[in-house]
Amino acid sequence: MDRMIVAVFDTESSAFEGMRALRQLDEEGTISIYATAIIAKDDAGKFSVKQAADQGPLGTAVGLLTGSLVGLFAGPVGFAIALGAGALGGVVYDLAKMGIDEGFLNEVGKALPPGGVAVVAEAWEEWITPVDTTVEALGGIVFRRARGEVIDAQLERDAATLNSELASLKAEAANAAQQTRAKLEAKAETVKGKLRETQARIKQQLDSAKQESEAKVKALEAKQAKAHAERKAKIQARAAEVQAEYKKRSALLLQAWQITLQALAV
Repeated sequence: MDRMIVAVFDTESSAFEGMRALRQLDEEGTISIYATAIIAKDDAGKFSVKQAADQGPLGTAVGLLTGSLVGLFAGPVGFAIALGAGALGGVVYDLAKMGIDEGFLNEVGKALPPGGVAVVAEAWEEWITPVDTTVEALGGIVFRRARGEVIDAQLERDAATLNSELASLKAEAANAAQQTRAKLEAKAETVKGKLRETQARIKQQLDSAKQESEAKVKALEAKQAKAHAERKAKIQARAAEVQAEYKKRSALLLQAWQITLQALAV
């Protein structure tokens, strides 16, 4: 299962040792790490990034979670700035796309002591025990959330709801007096605007899902090329899971896209 993982340590040295240990699990094929970052909390309680996630599709989720943890404790303005976001609403939306809520961020923030350091990672795990055992042996604590894509289904529902609302307004306008019809048509235009916004979000999700899926498969294939026979089979299975998940996501998003096309074509 694809998960967002945060391993909290009391010291910087133990955190970097934890990072090396997680990388070793990756080398052994026990887990597959897609991206990592390291954040720290100073004695005054201020968060900072010690090691940022790589740029590009593989690092997007970890970068978002890292920026959220750093920014959350600087207040709403700091939260938005840390993520390079224009508004807190957009940040919450992006977090929701991964299945991460503010409760998880607060849980991690409270567990990280002054002077503490945390390793943030996105990784595929078959079992949670290997990571938990490794981190706990170094004095750390693991927090995790399954990587979710709850926004895909929400976009499909939004498209269907707006389509229904537009059809209702048009039907009512067709039988209304001229003055009332003008008001209904104005409301219909507003709904069309919302449909176009939803369409743009769907397109963004489709592009993002494709880029991330391709990057993950490429990263897994590179590991597979260097692996022994037993590990090759495991990595191949993980790549197949990534591709199957993308196929499922794209089917749902394309369905939502089609709804918007049909609604706006009339």
